Amino acid sequence: MNGERDLRTLLRSMRPELNPGRYVFTTVPDGVVPAGTTPVVTVTEREGLTVVLPEAEADAAGLAYDYVAGWITLRVRSALDAVGLTAAVSLALTDAGLSCNVVAGYHHDHLFVPHERATEAVAVLERLAAESA
Repeated sequence: MNGERDLRTLLRSMRPELNPGRYVFTTVPDGVVPAGTTPVVTVTEREGLTVVLPEAEADAAGLAYDYVAGWITLRVRSALDAVGLTAAVSLALTDAGLSCNVVAGYHHDHLFVPHERATEAVAVLERLAAESA
């Protein structure tokens, strides 16, 4: 596994990038992803399959949701066993009054924040990176 572990380097190098679009969290009780959808995240839970996907795809598939998010990717390649990145990012967003759902991918961390405040969230993270330099 290659990836950065040093917290200061992770923060300084995170380069948050707002992905275009609106994303929603929904669940598929039978565990089958509807045809015509391309989830960006799936999580298997006892209650069903959670999927995060573009809002338009959820609408077209008739999937219910109540949270619309902006999707931010931290471009730094973080090690899966790195300590403190999620906590530092969460604290900065908390201090700004922003909710955040974090998903760790193999190469990068992904943040889902309220869509209407996604640009603000990126600015908060960019300030955190600058302060960590």
